[in-house]
Amino acid sequence: MKIRKLESPKHQDSRKLYEEVFDEDSPSFVEYYYTEKTRDNQIYVVEEDGGIRSMLHLNPYRLYVNGSEKEVNYIVAVATQKEYRKRGYMASLLKRALQDMYRARESFTFLMPASESIYLPFDFRTVYEQTGKFYEKGDEQAEGVTITDAKPSDCREISESANRHLAERYQVFAIRDEAYYQRLLREYKSDGGILKIYRKGGEIVDCRGYYPEENGEKPKIMVRIVDVRRMLMSLGLRSLTGVCFCVTDPVVEENNRCIVLTGTEYSGVMLMDAERENAEGTIGIGALTSLVFGALTVDEVCMEEDVRMSERMKEELKKWIPLSRICLNETV
Repeated sequence: MKIRKLESPKHQDSRKLYEEVFDEDSPSFVEYYYTEKTRDNQIYVVEEDGGIRSMLHLNPYRLYVNGSEKEVNYIVAVATQKEYRKRGYMASLLKRALQDMYRARESFTFLMPASESIYLPFDFRTVYEQTGKFYEKGDEQAEGVTITDAKPSDCREISESANRHLAERYQVFAIRDEAYYQRLLREYKSDGGILKIYRKGGEIVDCRGYYPEENGEKPKIMVRIVDVRRMLMSLGLRSLTGVCFCVTDPVVEENNRCIVLTGTEYSGVMLMDAERENAEGTIGIGALTSLVFGALTVDEVCMEEDVRMSERMKEELKKWIPLSRICLNETV
């Protein structure tokens, strides 16, 4: 078994495996994906017996996270050829990708799981259920609303409207620019869909996709912290906070550390390394992910096996403001 990251000109070498494993994707969508998304993504592969037998793609996104911008990778197209499954290839690819993302100074990563149980052992945690609304013909009856098909020339206006709306409501979302919507139009078109613009009084008030055969499922999004220190620096605090604790991470060795977290609602988070004998508790990386992104409360996190907290630590962690207002409706 050999793991390597494909050079960009070699990304097409993974297409055969993609078409074999994701045979539910239409030929036009696969063509879109390998024309558009593989231009700037990273593809890790396992080679065995002279061919690519397993792969994992990292698709880059620029995210707004609590007032700042972060480069974050969306893990997609995790696949292994049927005859080569149950050999640990996926685990090896995930570990290599997570370690590389840490070295690239990324705070966290996210994915849309085929099954949550696959990724729980790697400390991914479900933090969001996609809630994107889709166009319905009854929308045309809304008073004062006009609906049109989006065109490439609309993309700048759509992006400006979307970013204003998202920043008012969410702590975490993918930043939309003109290129984001240009690409999204091509994505919808590749699968027989359309992007619809909703206007009221001439102003864009909504933007929804339409597919002739929408299945109505609400996919889940799982997140994993990649760099503990960088992730904690994105938190806000409710009041004066001071706590010392250890983090455990079986994949990214550098995250196994003891941390003093201090700050106020005005200063934000400040971090220092500490001695383990001063720790008030220990928390695993998966549990920390659930806590940071608001999927679990402090009391709920304490029920996990790799968590131990003093009563004082519990009270201090309750002063954290979790990143619970999330909008990650991206598909690939």
